[in-house]
Amino acid sequence: MPAPKNSAGERAAEAIREAAAKEPAEVLQALGSSANGLSQEEAFARLATHGPNEVGHEKQHEGLRRLFHAVRNPLVVLLTVLAIVSYATADAVGGTLMMVMVFLGISLRFVQETRADKAAGKLKAMIKVTATVLRDGQPKEIPIAQLVPGDVVKLSAGDMIPADVRLLAAKDLFIIQATLTGESLPVEKTDARDPRPSLSSIEYANICFLGTSVESGTASAVVVATGLHTYFGKMASSLAGAQVVTAFDRGVKHFVWLMISFMAVMVPSVFLINGFTKHAWWEAFKFALAVAVGLTPEMLPMIVSVCLSKGALAMSRKKVIVKRLNSIQNFGAMDVLCTDKTGTLTIDHVILELHCDVFKNESEAVLRDAYLISHFQTGLKNVLDRAVLQHKELHGELGVPQYRMVDEIPFDFSRRMMSVAVQSPEGERQLLTKGAPEAVFARCTHFECEGQIFPMEPILAGDLVQQVNELSEDGFRVLAIATKTLAQRTTITKADERDLVLTGYLAFLDPPKETAIKAIAALRQHGVAVKVLTGDNDLVTRKVCSEVGINAEKIVLGNQVETLADPQLDDLVESTEVFARLSPAHKKRVVQALQRRKHVVGFMGDGINDAPALRAADVGISVENAVDIAKESADIILLEKSLMVLEEGVLEGRKVFVNILKYIRMGASSNFGNMFSVIGASAWLPYVPMQPIQVLTNNLLYDFSQVPIPTDNVGAQLTAKPRPWHMGEIAKFIIFIGPISSIFDYTTYCLMWFFYRCGDVGLAAPPGLAARFAHPVDADHTYAAALFGTGWFVESLMTQTLIVHVIRTNLLPFIQSRASWQLTMTTIAIMGVGAFLPISPLARFLGFVPLPWTFWPFLGLTLLCYVGLTQVVKTWLIRKRWV
Repeated sequence: MPAPKNSAGERAAEAIREAAAKEPAEVLQALGSSANGLSQEEAFARLATHGPNEVGHEKQHEGLRRLFHAVRNPLVVLLTVLAIVSYATADAVGGTLMMVMVFLGISLRFVQETRADKAAGKLKAMIKVTATVLRDGQPKEIPIAQLVPGDVVKLSAGDMIPADVRLLAAKDLFIIQATLTGESLPVEKTDARDPRPSLSSIEYANICFLGTSVESGTASAVVVATGLHTYFGKMASSLAGAQVVTAFDRGVKHFVWLMISFMAVMVPSVFLINGFTKHAWWEAFKFALAVAVGLTPEMLPMIVSVCLSKGALAMSRKKVIVKRLNSIQNFGAMDVLCTDKTGTLTIDHVILELHCDVFKNESEAVLRDAYLISHFQTGLKNVLDRAVLQHKELHGELGVPQYRMVDEIPFDFSRRMMSVAVQSPEGERQLLTKGAPEAVFARCTHFECEGQIFPMEPILAGDLVQQVNELSEDGFRVLAIATKTLAQRTTITKADERDLVLTGYLAFLDPPKETAIKAIAALRQHGVAVKVLTGDNDLVTRKVCSEVGINAEKIVLGNQVETLADPQLDDLVESTEVFARLSPAHKKRVVQALQRRKHVVGFMGDGINDAPALRAADVGISVENAVDIAKESADIILLEKSLMVLEEGVLEGRKVFVNILKYIRMGASSNFGNMFSVIGASAWLPYVPMQPIQVLTNNLLYDFSQVPIPTDNVGAQLTAKPRPWHMGEIAKFIIFIGPISSIFDYTTYCLMWFFYRCGDVGLAAPPGLAARFAHPVDADHTYAAALFGTGWFVESLMTQTLIVHVIRTNLLPFIQSRASWQLTMTTIAIMGVGAFLPISPLARFLGFVPLPWTFWPFLGLTLLCYVGLTQVVKTWLIRKRWV
């Protein structure tokens, strides 16, 4: 089944079709209006009924709402609950630590997104737009917000279309509607009725839409729809408040729930095992709570926020405003970039690409005649005239100053051409005509080739038409040039536009950017496929895409997308790189189809027609001069519309994700290994394996060792390909790396139990500690328990702290890849603190005792074996391509 249609949208589209199918007088009658417009009294009444002609914009996140979004995170909630429980059980150290982590994570995200919202707000053009409307038969300038259905408005060159309107009368009217359709060239509009029901709303030639503008010509029109009932308004209202859950959000959520599932298994197990085996339920509860805190990746909110904020800062130096922090990582995970054509692949400026004779050979004479027409015509010069006048081979070389204009015949829709009469330096007068090829052909009896004149015989006329068709199929907008020698007179009429000599053609194009080929190749090299989604026609799209290296042999059109069910579309988007003549809904469906195929999708656009796709994509990218609705829908705003900037953003996003992944891999594998270690020790030992305060101290020191992760270096091999969230890969890493830590925990248990006789709860303390352990309350407070806990504390802290240097890179640590100096210094400092604590003044408070000197060589061997075994397993996983 095709995508379901919105009933309100269908009713609005039906109203447009009805207005297009009726004569102007019938439309006025249906709207209860007249050619003189509404009375002021009636307009006020309708304003009260229909409301102001305004399109609601997404509100900037107010402070409380932005704070709510930062707090609404299962990990933040979990940390807060554990902190409350810690305070309730007199564990102020653990509770304070967790609240500090919560505060840092929330505040960093809150501050960065507040700044981003303010920066994005400054980009919005706060322009008060007015319209000329007939009220009581008199023209008045009023704010467009006061327009109502039935108002008659006057339009002229440069005006913005103030609502969805039906043309009543039009003269030489061209509308720029690139923001709606993506077409760079102006579109002709007329007041003639169009009863065809099969057209989409945007294709009717007698309807103009809010948000478009007048390129040239004049018109009067009646307002058919205002505000949220306009084409633009319906799109804006469908987007209001809709927040898409991105790949990054899903990844963080899955990881958090994985950690919570570990806790759900481990914490009750530890509590029950210690309670039943040692019969000290309060101590078992405190130990289980400490284990819960230790298992909680409380640094994750801060690590994520700092990594993303650091990425946002780096992006801002490259003229990129990050509106939503999470989008930076989505940049890195993106493996498909969908982009509009106009202004992204092209320069967003129509140029004269070819000036040729009838057989497509370059012709200076055709260029001179075209320039003379555009130079001397007195009407408003359209985009094609400006392209001719700006052509770099022009003025001076063609002797234009020696010509003078005699008369002109302006363009009109019935003739589809215009002419000027000029006098050459030799005094000869010529009629120069420019227009649509089919219109000019009908007025020609001869054609010129290589200085000779030939009659337009039917057999040759077919060849001439073929030349034009080939240019059109190459994506060019083609105009024909014809001439005629005139008698010595000062005026010309339309009757003179006959018996012309066809001299050649002008071919116009919005050409590709010079950087487009390089940028697309760079994105592909980094594993990002580029797909073009445009509202422009397929001929122009094929031409541009072919020139920039995008496969345009197969182009899917919007009417095909409309008829496809979701499963069919899902298959089609994988094998298609170019989509043309797409409506906003079509673009959104293509993005969603790619997402269903497990792609992380970016979308780059700047028009009204791009807004739904921008919002649906995992990362929406817009530009400074985009329409407001596009900027509001985007996650990232570029101050320069360039794919090269995007390439830099992709690499920055991957660096951010790699550093986040280091903490996730470390935390997840460590917690998974600790499950085996803590449960085993709880069942084996006659006392708790580590005092709750020691668990919290271990956790605190380890967390501090991870703080510099956002500053860490990221190797080129880790940013070469997209970095999406793959919980399967993370799970494999956890399963194979996590238990390695348990192996060395158990070797430490054995050392402490057998070699240092910690299995004997009556083990005598050294003379200096004898008084401290003379009368232990229970087994948990014996010298044996203290010695065991101290040994495991030091081994656990040092192995966890050191192993991040192995996990942080796919290469050989310390040799082929080195951590940042900040991470290296923190590792050394924390390991030093871990070694010092058992002999420090805090040792008694924390329950530590000095370790025998023979422990340290064993610890060195343990660290060496742990690093070596982890490196071997990591390398094996990489070769298997499991991580």
